[in-house]
Amino acid sequence: MNPGAHVGYLAVLRMPGALRNFIPALIGRGAFSMITLVLLFSVQYATGSFAIAGIASGTGGLASVFTTPLRARLVDRYGQKRVLSLLGLLFGAFLCVMALLTRIPDCPHWAFLGCAIAVGIFVPPLGAAMRMRWSTIASTPAMKERAYSLDAVAEELLFTVGPLLAVTAIHLTSTTLALLIIAGLCVVGTLGLAMGEHGHQFNTPIITAVARGQQPLRQPGFLPLLVALLGTGVVLGVIEISAAAHADQQHATALAGLLLALFGVGSVTGGLAYGRAHWRWPLTHRLLVLVCGMAVVCGLLAAYEQVVFFAVGITLAGLFLAPSLITGYLLADTLTEPGVRTEASSWVSTAVNLGASLATGLAGLIIDACSISVAIGIACAVACVCALLAVPLARVTPAFNDA
Repeated sequence: MNPGAHVGYLAVLRMPGALRNFIPALIGRGAFSMITLVLLFSVQYATGSFAIAGIASGTGGLASVFTTPLRARLVDRYGQKRVLSLLGLLFGAFLCVMALLTRIPDCPHWAFLGCAIAVGIFVPPLGAAMRMRWSTIASTPAMKERAYSLDAVAEELLFTVGPLLAVTAIHLTSTTLALLIIAGLCVVGTLGLAMGEHGHQFNTPIITAVARGQQPLRQPGFLPLLVALLGTGVVLGVIEISAAAHADQQHATALAGLLLALFGVGSVTGGLAYGRAHWRWPLTHRLLVLVCGMAVVCGLLAAYEQVVFFAVGITLAGLFLAPSLITGYLLADTLTEPGVRTEASSWVSTAVNLGASLATGLAGLIIDACSISVAIGIACAVACVCALLAVPLARVTPAFNDA
């Protein structure tokens, strides 16, 4: 048995440099968990149009998704300190510009759209950067898996609490001040991580690995990994839109927040349990089982129209979300060289976010044309197909396994 298999999460935080890096990373990612709602309401209040606000938020989100691997590649190539600091300052600056635009009477709509796209382009890849720090801070493979589990659970908690904090900030202050608060949190968190301990190991430009053709997408097994995680994103997306649809049917907007909170609770619970377990299965097998399990549980229990069944179903499906992400990040590490692992980690997030974005849009059309049950059934079937298409991943033997 691995000697580190039963070490607790407090031991992870006691590792030298852990808190010095983890706390600023959480501050910065906490800002990201609030930005969607604050940006949406800021533009809506300024323009009087939810349509413009939705387009601005959506285009900013897509800009972030499609440029995530590029930003991570820049971090790998030119070092964390230089790139993270620049991205953090630009992200904060454009949020301040957005705050200024909301105070200008009759500001043209294209200005909001352009600024939202700029905000999305310059989001610092703090999650990927922090996982690179964990890979150096952790002394054993088991501690590394425990650290990744803690990181994923903390992020889930942030994105569960973040929307509530965003609404509170808007209610107590204003949308303009809320944007400035988020900008400040992001700059503080990003600069704090960039200057943190262990950061010097990632500040040397890394060009040789890229020059040798070691980019993540060229590595055996990496594309199947992304296909599998696309399935995770599809289930995530259909759950988000279905929660809103159930709330609309019940004429209770707050119900959507409650349902998604249950999903988050399931994910946090699953992540904590996953990190504590001693696994004998290879990472590849774990990921395929987790993706299929999330889809099957969601499909079986959440496909009923009754909101109670849906609540139970998504809570149980949530148990698989954080473990899927943890396993995906660990596999991304094992399938790539150290010089491109920030980019590799970002591709994991991109695959999940892309699957969620596509599922959200298509599921909305299916719900309008048919029903919530049909949308969930189709999405879960697609997720299972993604897992099957990723079966070649199981033929790749990862270098890291805690067995």
